[in-house]
Amino acid sequence: MHIDKTDEQSRPRRRGALIALTAAVAAAAVAAGLALTGGEAGSTGSGSSVAQVSANAPAKAATVLDRPFTKPDLVLTDTKGQKYDLRERTKGKPTLIFFGYTHCPDVCPLTMSNIGIAKKKLPKADQDKLQVIFITTDPDRDTPAELATWLPSAGDPSFTGLTGDFSAIQAGARQLGIGIEPPTKEKDGTVVSMHGARVIAFSPKTDEGYVVYGEDTTWKDYAKDLPKIIKGQNP
Repeated sequence: MHIDKTDEQSRPRRRGALIALTAAVAAAAVAAGLALTGGEAGSTGSGSSVAQVSANAPAKAATVLDRPFTKPDLVLTDTKGQKYDLRERTKGKPTLIFFGYTHCPDVCPLTMSNIGIAKKKLPKADQDKLQVIFITTDPDRDTPAELATWLPSAGDPSFTGLTGDFSAIQAGARQLGIGIEPPTKEKDGTVVSMHGARVIAFSPKTDEGYVVYGEDTTWKDYAKDLPKIIKGQNP
């Protein structure tokens, strides 16, 4: 769980270790099935995964799920103010989904930057295939215009930013084992936002989320894995 405090009138540029994984979210993550497997992407079907994690798994950025996540059935609004059907628009395409917000002082821009750097290392044909979806957890402030301004500088102009009803976004995140809470304002005017900081990779073969990346994933990790994800293979 990523916990941030940001002044509503400014955007801090500091990078701090503002990550805290609560027991509740940890339990949700286990229930979501972060178990390692060596099989092909989506080979064990969709739905909730078995709560088992390999104790002897090699240390690497990617966690391959034994039972992939079903892509959330979300219809949100993109940076052009148009309706965006997540399932329909990303069908059959390698897709990375991240939930965050533009006022985030550290993890969100760093994650988008790492993915953006890695994407540029791909051949042009693969760059065109890869879909990167940033879904805001702070829709009151993250308007389509705000997302359109922030995403190109934080990550890449090709990234898709989505906003909409918070309850729908929260429900979609929960389907992927990611906990988010409504931003709250404290007496001093600071806004407190809590959200999971994981990236979910969806296979172009099955349209299921079969790989999870944590907040410590580097651009080199993404650069190493993206060619396989684009083909629907296990990283």
